[in-house]
Amino acid sequence: MAESIGEARARMRCSDIMTRDVKTATREMTLRDAAAMMRDGDMGSVPVVEDGRLVGILTDRDIVVRAIAEGKDAMTPISEAMTTEIFSVRPEDFVFEAIRLMGDKQVRRVPVVGQAGELAGIIAIADIALEMEDEREIAETLEEISSGAAFWGKR
Repeated sequence: MAESIGEARARMRCSDIMTRDVKTATREMTLRDAAAMMRDGDMGSVPVVEDGRLVGILTDRDIVVRAIAEGKDAMTPISEAMTTEIFSVRPEDFVFEAIRLMGDKQVRRVPVVGQAGELAGIIAIADIALEMEDEREIAETLEEISSGAAFWGKR
């Protein structure tokens, strides 16, 4: 019996939909450099790596809340504003795990990290939306991930 498209999507792995060519930053880079990278790449965050291993993520919100609002200037190193609590998935994990993590942690992107902690890619809400064919399904999933309400408490 032929499997349905929904069943095939349910078994998709993170490696199947992740963005592989990810621009990264280092802890020593300045907030100005990171902001320019975000602007030029049209992205809201940049993974921070050290020796290929993911050590943090800097978001546009980190720059505003942890740096600018605290009186830090554009030459402040990324390390002073980046988020170090990382919620990630592995390439072999099912995409459902990335969706669950986004909902649970209220994040819009999840790094994909290999066994040794190396950054393999990143999955954004847009990557997930591209895999869904039903417009209602896309809208509901994006709303649930982005909402402030308890994601898994909905019935």
